[in-house]
Amino acid sequence: MNRKLHNEKRTRRANRTRARVRGVADRPRLTVFRSNRGLYAQVIDDAKHATLAAASTAQLDKAAAKKSKVEQGALLGALIAERAKAAGVTSAVFDRGSYRFHGRIKAVAEGARGAGLTI
Repeated sequence: MNRKLHNEKRTRRANRTRARVRGVADRPRLTVFRSNRGLYAQVIDDAKHATLAAASTAQLDKAAAKKSKVEQGALLGALIAERAKAAGVTSAVFDRGSYRFHGRIKAVAEGARGAGLTI
């Protein structure tokens, strides 16, 4: 598939998702980016245009690097939930971007829920 066309389609899918998901001060947006190598998560307040907390699988310990990508996603969800709580966030809306809600993306959401963040 043409790379430019692929990126345009991915951007359209992400924009459709973000049209329905807005992060405000009392319930910021938990967004996830997935690459081939790792996962990245941010808690964003769209009203202030500020990132409140961020984490990636590169920041996990060496033992976690040997686990599967789905297990790393669950650990990332727990890590971002801890950092969000430290920033004073107890509830967030989940922004899956252009990705389907399964696999690594679902593992991040379940890991965050398991660590006490309300999604």
